[in-house]
Amino acid sequence: MLLTSFPAGPLQANCYFVSRGPGTGCAIIDPGMDAVDGVHQVVREHNLKPLAVLVTHGHFDHMWTAQDVAAEYDCPVWIHPADRHLLSDPMAAISNESAAMLRHQLNLVDLPEFVEPADVRDAVDGAVIEVDGLSITVDHVPGHTPGTVYYRVDYDGPEPVSQVMFSGDFLFAGSIGRTDLTGGSHDAMLDSLRERVLPLPDDVVVLPGHGPQTSIGRERATNPFLAELEG
Repeated sequence: MLLTSFPAGPLQANCYFVSRGPGTGCAIIDPGMDAVDGVHQVVREHNLKPLAVLVTHGHFDHMWTAQDVAAEYDCPVWIHPADRHLLSDPMAAISNESAAMLRHQLNLVDLPEFVEPADVRDAVDGAVIEVDGLSITVDHVPGHTPGTVYYRVDYDGPEPVSQVMFSGDFLFAGSIGRTDLTGGSHDAMLDSLRERVLPLPDDVVVLPGHGPQTSIGRERATNPFLAELEG
């Protein structure tokens, strides 16, 4: 199994790749701002064939270049239906004030024109996405956004790991995603953590949308939000 990533854009959102190994088809998870050159580099380095773009949620730092990547490699974009509208209007997820601040921070006079990719597929709860011998399961975990999902895949490698989770902005090392943006819900986040994280085995590796990797066991032991739920 090949797992690799790079942080992209000013918010350093992690863009991930997963495949059976070099020279095979891969899924690209969360190609965000300024990700295209990094995608090219990883694809060339490992001789990969992108077959799917998986978006964990519709915030701009995780899907800014999803359409460009999907168009270049002629592959579908998977996103939960509740966040699908953000593919063509990502600023709908943040306030006007935040959008203005973003334009200032990025030195953008105008935001680029976003259009929905040609092939969009519904990453609904329980869906299994087949990518060249890999079966990637979708789990719907609203809270950060209404359409937040994480993707799980069985791990095939030398480490004592059962699965790998691409958690987006749902679960981080020592923290969870914020719920104060448009569409966020703290109650829904707690329900998602309780129902979709606590039952998982400790050996699941968590690859978050920002920051370092962690594991379910580590978060169960140290993450204050999970500790509160288990208490």
